Amino acid sequence: MDNKETYEQLKLENQLCFPLYACAKEVVRLYTPYLDPLGLTYTQYITMLVLWEKENVSVKALGEILWLDSGTLTPLLKKLEAKGLVTRARSRNDERSVEIGLTDAGRALKEQAAAVPGKVGSCLKMPPDEAAALYSLLYKALGRLAEAGEAER
Repeated sequence: MDNKETYEQLKLENQLCFPLYACAKEVVRLYTPYLDPLGLTYTQYITMLVLWEKENVSVKALGEILWLDSGTLTPLLKKLEAKGLVTRARSRNDERSVEIGLTDAGRALKEQAAAVPGKVGSCLKMPPDEAAALYSLLYKALGRLAEAGEAER
């Protein structure tokens, strides 16, 4: 590879990571006006999505689902607990594991949050077939990244 090719690959416009980063940042920004009235950040919102679906989950499983490490998840869960939305308790089966559950207030918040996906979706103005294709490609990329991470271990 000559120097021109070497430096060409360093241009921002040639990086796959940049449009992914910028798009993710902008999508999170789109959520803000809809999540502020719920008192949630985007990361708290996706955590609540998992809990509304599963009701109870270990911190370890939650981290795997959300691709978050415990250094990010622990303070986030403490804040949700302080807001009265979740409970944290040691597992009865394994003292090393912490289980996260919903409070009544956390369950009730689901009703208020039900309109959020539709509101954000209407902001994106993307045809359903394009959205489905993007969704599929992103999950395919996540799967391959997970495989690469496992191969490194």
